[in-house]
Amino acid sequence: MGLFGALGGLGGLGNILQQYCGGGQPQGDVNEHFDQVAGAVPSSSIASGLAAALGGGGGNFGQMVSQMFNSGAPGDHQSNVLNTMLSTAGPEVLQSFLGQNPNSALAGILGSFTGGGQAQVTPDQAAQIPPEEVQALANHVQQNNPSIVDRVSEVYAEHPTAIKALGAMALTMAVRHIANRHAASA
Repeated sequence: MGLFGALGGLGGLGNILQQYCGGGQPQGDVNEHFDQVAGAVPSSSIASGLAAALGGGGGNFGQMVSQMFNSGAPGDHQSNVLNTMLSTAGPEVLQSFLGQNPNSALAGILGSFTGGGQAQVTPDQAAQIPPEEVQALANHVQQNNPSIVDRVSEVYAEHPTAIKALGAMALTMAVRHIANRHAASA
């Protein structure tokens, strides 16, 4: 029967995924399709699709992270993504970022991290960080440790509504990657 046939019984999910396989233009609302796919596949599949969109975003990783960071209400997802970036970066990369951005709103937080003090950014602290600084930090960390794309994708896989802030093109890339991955495993 194959994966798409098996998924077709789940509210047409198989038909949706089939539209995204290959290079054709899917029919319908990509936001709605993403919601259906996100509700039916494991978060690891969402993370993989998001990583494909973030990594294939033509050098816009920081901008895309900033968009997701600022979507919706402040909360744990913001502190989780900052903590992920900080732990992935390590002290040397954070010192380098501080050297290039001495007046950053992140300076106080990063000083605690690099000095061995604070271990985690709180949701309240994260809510105070401007989008352009999230973007600059994400780009800096990615330049020094490309694995950040996968790590941030894992964080946001738990927050699919934030992913929708990326827009139709990135959502199409993510769903297409998920569809092709599921087709390959069928």
